Amino acid sequence: MDSSAQAKIDQLVKDNTIMVFMKGNKLMPQCGFSNNVVQILNVLGVPFETVDVLADPEIRQGIKEYSNWPTIPQVYVNGEFVGGSDILVELYQNGKLQEMVEIALAS
Repeated sequence: MDSSAQAKIDQLVKDNTIMVFMKGNKLMPQCGFSNNVVQILNVLGVPFETVDVLADPEIRQGIKEYSNWPTIPQVYVNGEFVGGSDILVELYQNGKLQEMVEIALAS
């Protein structure tokens, strides 16, 4: 990953309390896994931002290196990598995701 892609990803993760790198955007997810993440965050009623990795091949590859995680979507809360769709579903079902985002939004 080149330094400009890394800087761009760094800035997005730092500037947004909840940041989702996904296929499509929160209004029009382009895959089922991205849609799962959007639906969960919408149910929680929390503000979040998205980046469409399909629109930027540098970010699409760069985010995988940045997190050392091979799949999209990727969710960051308070600058920390949380995981992808399966992990978000699990955290949502056991109540930990709501707790995590409430703490993040309060800080």
